[in-house]
Amino acid sequence: MGVIRTTAADYAQQQLGLLPIGPAWPVEGDNASVRIFDPTATALQALHQRAEQLLEEADARTASELLDDWERVVGLPDPCLDPPGSTAERRRRVVQRLTYQGGQSAAFFIGFLAALGYAGATVDVFRPMRANSKCNAAINQGGWRFGWRVNVPAAANKKVMTVRGRCSDPLASWGDPGLECLLAIHKPAHTRLFVGYGA
Repeated sequence: MGVIRTTAADYAQQQLGLLPIGPAWPVEGDNASVRIFDPTATALQALHQRAEQLLEEADARTASELLDDWERVVGLPDPCLDPPGSTAERRRRVVQRLTYQGGQSAAFFIGFLAALGYAGATVDVFRPMRANSKCNAAINQGGWRFGWRVNVPAAANKKVMTVRGRCSDPLASWGDPGLECLLAIHKPAHTRLFVGYGA
């Protein structure tokens, strides 16, 4: 079923239909009593179009005029991410925030990293050494009970010093501050997170 478009002429006919019946109130032809409804019919048709547009604005996937309000409601722009380059990207981020479910498992964070473009990332959960631990388990102290590491590919913003670099530049640097910011926000609050580059 298609959308029925209401025109200004439709609104004019509706208004003329509300007039009293009789020779003093002609509803046809080109006379003043008919033309007087043209401006109000145009205004009503414009109001009708704005109401239809409001339905589009009520959905974050199609919003344009109210996109700023959608972003404000969901807490965007995100300080961890670069500013979006297009309206479509802004809409995508709003929808992502609205549909975000969250989680605390390693599988959740692997999926979270994949959605950010880090395919192949892994998660290591550290546990303190106990008497019943496996023989090849790492000897970790009790503080590692809440420690875990996200391993992302080595190519993540890796920079290597070149002959044109300054003397004070490091021989190599890597990391993704945006990623580390996002992980710090979404990690379980009681845990210590480490990010390893070169998974």
